[in-house]
Amino acid sequence: MDSVVLLFIALLVYGAGTATNLQARYAGTDLAPPRRRATAVSLAMVSTTLGAVAGPNLVTPMGAFATALGIPALAGPFLLASVAYTFAGLVLYFWLRPDPLLLANAISAQDRAETAPAGDSPSTPAPPGNNRGVAVGTTVMVLTQIAMVAIMTMTPVHMQSHGHGLTEVGVVIGIHIGFMYLPSLITGVLVDRLGRVPIAVAAGVTLLAAGIVAATAPAQSMGQLMIALALLGLGWNFGLISGTALIVDATPLETRAKIQGSIDVLIALAGATGGALSGVVVAGTSYAVLSLAGGVLSLLLIPVVVWSQRTTPRN
Repeated sequence: MDSVVLLFIALLVYGAGTATNLQARYAGTDLAPPRRRATAVSLAMVSTTLGAVAGPNLVTPMGAFATALGIPALAGPFLLASVAYTFAGLVLYFWLRPDPLLLANAISAQDRAETAPAGDSPSTPAPPGNNRGVAVGTTVMVLTQIAMVAIMTMTPVHMQSHGHGLTEVGVVIGIHIGFMYLPSLITGVLVDRLGRVPIAVAAGVTLLAAGIVAATAPAQSMGQLMIALALLGLGWNFGLISGTALIVDATPLETRAKIQGSIDVLIALAGATGGALSGVVVAGTSYAVLSLAGGVLSLLLIPVVVWSQRTTPRN
């Protein structure tokens, strides 16, 4: 309908679906034992891989379908998204029962009642969370989100300005999103076995490598851009899973959902800021400068997690 206002409304609805989808990684930990929390996160994340990889590569055929209906080609993927989100909502509504968070709360309340000394109230409040762990986990996810979104947002623009078509853009972004989610099963196991901190550090190093590879990629080099965006997705994956595990470890069950939602708002705002500023940076300098800046920014993860290990957490 050639209406920017309606486009923004559509993006708001689309973003709400994306936010809900990301919250699924927390839902995966509600009933998971502490030693397998990161693995539970990874199971929820890897489940999105098929659609995440297929989606960008369906831009061209869905564009042709949209054109046949008499609407702009780039509106085609929105048709697919509307159908996919509808089915996803129906699956969650009918099959995600009992709700894992409510069940986890009921189990926790029962355990406290059974272990409470005689005469104590069964409703004894849970111990407060570890604020330092929340701060570190949030910082890890926010920085990885800014670096990833900034570089990813400008990559299609950079490619199209140098003669690459939508199909080539779809392939590169498909590879990127695949590496955002596909390694999750391995990442979750590594986080549980090696610890949250080593994988968070690996996220910063990987994102720096992504920025360097993207910055040095010749404009016509599909191969190097694919490697750069693959590393970008992998670094984001490391940061999100290790950061999520840090958050879950540091929050009591009773307040976990509220804290998780607040943190995801910060992550979304960070991503929006990174996306908005990325265009300004590229317009004022270049795609290479943006890529290097994103990589260097991600290195801030390392002193943050090192600081968290050298000081004693306070509740």
